[in-house]
Amino acid sequence: MLTQFAIVIFQVIIILALAPLLSGMIKKVKAFLQMRKGPGIFQPYYDIAKLLRKDSVVSGNVSWIFHAAPIISFVAVLTAGLIIPVYISNMPFSFAGDLIAVVYLFALARFFIALASLDAGSSFGGMGGSREMFVASLVEPAMMLSIFAIALNVGTTNLSVISGTVSSMGLDAISPYHLLAFVALFIIAIAETGRIPVDNPATHLELTMIHEAMILEYSGKQLAIVELGAMMKQLLVFTLLANIFFPWGIASELSAAGIAISLIVIIIKVAVLGVLMALVETSTAKWRLFRLPNLLSISLMLSFLALISFIIVKGG
Repeated sequence: MLTQFAIVIFQVIIILALAPLLSGMIKKVKAFLQMRKGPGIFQPYYDIAKLLRKDSVVSGNVSWIFHAAPIISFVAVLTAGLIIPVYISNMPFSFAGDLIAVVYLFALARFFIALASLDAGSSFGGMGGSREMFVASLVEPAMMLSIFAIALNVGTTNLSVISGTVSSMGLDAISPYHLLAFVALFIIAIAETGRIPVDNPATHLELTMIHEAMILEYSGKQLAIVELGAMMKQLLVFTLLANIFFPWGIASELSAAGIAISLIVIIIKVAVLGVLMALVETSTAKWRLFRLPNLLSISLMLSFLALISFIIVKGG
């Protein structure tokens, strides 16, 4: 029991510690590619600490939903983090949820932030909330289908079992449906984390912003919680990509050497995905909203092709 408690606490610490670092690293790589100096990789830590020292300025028109949404969203994302294997495949809470639970926990976090944007009554909040729900309606089915292609090969949607089984398969895990599902989920990760070309996390232009429009009314401690939750979600989506499709190096049992190696490997894998995401953002412009279904439908199509490829390969 004590060992399982230590695994949970250590996972929470890793998520909270690495989430701002990943965000800072992506910004630094983007600045380097654009030949700018840019902020340091530790700037997100300073920003969150600064916001935590400030009081929140709240409109008198909001209800309890506005105050509860950051906490509910943060807890939902953190709960998903206790199901997703980060440094060890055998998660204590894996029995309580699987792939479907993770997708709906992300949806729960998104729903309450969008609801809070409507609760404030601002035009920007309503615009951002409606855009977020529009993107979510396309992202969530494709996200489940892309990992189902791997889940079918293992025979379960339990993420701990998937990561442990695929890791033991070694290079045999690389297959056509495996690669198709990875590309599909990478496109989904762009939309799920609000990156270019779906959204621009650095903009405040009312015609282009989605996530920023939803949290425009937040400030101080509440904004710090929302921003940290978004950084955690980004880390967890990247971790899904790394440890579900390429889970080599993840620890199967609790040992000092195994955990040390697993932490080094996951940091490298997430950093590589972060650099790849920065390259995509630097080489792509922000797409118009009505063009986003074209991009996300590609992800859905690739997910279907991954399932069909699995049936052909295994059926043959």
